[in-house]
Amino acid sequence: MTILLKTAKIIDPKSSFHSKTFDILIKDGKIQKIGKSLSEPKAKIIQLDNLHVSQGWFDSSISFGEPGFEERETLSHGLEVAQSSGFAHIAYNTNTSPRPINKADISFLFRKASNAATSIYPKAGVSSENNQGKLAELHDLFQAGAVTFSNHKKPLDDAHLLVLALQYTQGFGGLVESFPMDSQLCKNGLMHEGKISTTLGLPGIPNLAEELRVGRDLALLTYTGGKLHIPTISSAGSVEMIKNAKKQGLDVSCSVAIHNLVLTDESLLGFDTRYKTMPPLRSATDQKALIKGVKDGVIDMVTSDHQPMDIEHKKMELEHAEYGSIGLETAFGALNGIFGLEESAVLLSQGKIRFGVPENTIEEGATADLTLFSPEGSHTHQKSSILSNSKNSAYLGMKFSGTVYGIIAKNSLHLTKD
Repeated sequence: MTILLKTAKIIDPKSSFHSKTFDILIKDGKIQKIGKSLSEPKAKIIQLDNLHVSQGWFDSSISFGEPGFEERETLSHGLEVAQSSGFAHIAYNTNTSPRPINKADISFLFRKASNAATSIYPKAGVSSENNQGKLAELHDLFQAGAVTFSNHKKPLDDAHLLVLALQYTQGFGGLVESFPMDSQLCKNGLMHEGKISTTLGLPGIPNLAEELRVGRDLALLTYTGGKLHIPTISSAGSVEMIKNAKKQGLDVSCSVAIHNLVLTDESLLGFDTRYKTMPPLRSATDQKALIKGVKDGVIDMVTSDHQPMDIEHKKMELEHAEYGSIGLETAFGALNGIFGLEESAVLLSQGKIRFGVPENTIEEGATADLTLFSPEGSHTHQKSSILSNSKNSAYLGMKFSGTVYGIIAKNSLHLTKD
């Protein structure tokens, strides 16, 4: 396939063409030429308003449902939503049934995603199915293509299990993921513990529940060595501890959910279950610290933490509703409102190397792995416009600026509007 992008502003700090506007000629999945006034008679010409291109975006925490919860979202449709939202790569969470704990489970995910433009990078369970104290076959799973080992939002309460995982994975360079939440301190909690939870009379989840676990996991990492990823931190204290750990040379990375950058616990004043997330939406003080952590590079990557949930498990009393919000479709617009267009595109491209995803810089001869977008256009996020099968969005009613045009990946072009 031959594609010619006309007048595209390149956003890629690692490229020699960064912040410059050129035509980009792509042949057979490779960038053949970057220059002015390029022409190619056989090419499909792409000329879009105020076209910008960056490295293909990556999200490190995506859930759909399949296998086991297809009523929330299937893999095939979820990947279509991802590509329409500008994501060329996603790391797929382990909250499925069955959980991916053997080679066959990983092979199933690759097979189901093989025809999609968006590439899937499966995570695998840390522990075996029937014994939380026993490791899964981590090396075999790594060889099968698992990019990290995670029990997703189920905290690793067994410290010995995390020690074993961090020690064992050093033999092959594996990455271990540990969700930062103390199960006892967050028991029965529905939202952030603070003034709002007290006003509403709702049981809270204190910052301490996260920070105790971050501190424990960093202490274990100091003891064992290895590679640790702490997903979706939400408190100012967590940012500070991870900052200090990095100064000490620990091999630790972390992410933040975009909704924790955009929203605070005040969103729950109306008892709306769309804002019930895990970790919870925190205070404005935490929100400011998280944004600063992203800007300073302490927080390595942002994630939509996309979690579809069917209406039967979301539209009910806050106490009984499941946690989570969808976020793929609003990721770019939400970040754009905080960081601006170019910084948002860079943020959405980060975290790849940590998760074993190729980082294809925009240069001649490189693989064409691109997201196409524009600062033009504004829209109010409405339920009727949501592509995801589940509509549990914490962003409904919010106004966003910018447009995602689509992606070029796997030697194919996918535009949201062709």
